[in-house]
Amino acid sequence: MRQGLDKMSVLKAAAELADQEGFEQLSLASLAKKLQIRTPSLYNHVHGLPGLKKELACYALRKLKETLAEAVIGKSGDEALHSIGVAYVSFVRQHPGLYEATMGAPDPLDSDIQAAGNEIVALLLRVLEPYRLDRENALHTVRGLRSIVHGFATLELKKGFNMNLDTDETLKHILSTYLAGLRTKFH
Repeated sequence: MRQGLDKMSVLKAAAELADQEGFEQLSLASLAKKLQIRTPSLYNHVHGLPGLKKELACYALRKLKETLAEAVIGKSGDEALHSIGVAYVSFVRQHPGLYEATMGAPDPLDSDIQAAGNEIVALLLRVLEPYRLDRENALHTVRGLRSIVHGFATLELKKGFNMNLDTDETLKHILSTYLAGLRTKFH
């Protein structure tokens, strides 16, 4: 085992590889090569490729939550939700493979993955508190926002916006429209 190698350094290296080559292309052999170790040495840190992918999904969700939490510092209401939408899309732009890990975990119903995802939902529910929505409507709102930013980011990643039109302006337009609808429906 290489001196100083731990689970976090393995995950960071895996995240870099996923962002460079794609989550689906991630392998233990490519990770071992990047870390300059033999492939069997990875088993000291992860339980095979499924274990690596699960750990990477949890890591990705925690990083996404940190990004969203930083985006709302000092903000509330529409400004906070708009910042979350922009931060979400920016995260996907900067970490396409890591983001893909959140969708490509071997078992999305795994309790660790669900716990990490639930932390994001809890953050968004706190941001929605000024809207005074009941829990069910707040959860529908979280799902709606996630659907918008996930769909936008995924289309952008797959080169789905081929017009000569600023995608940041499109995102701003979509988020503003969603927030205006939210205000109209619940106020």
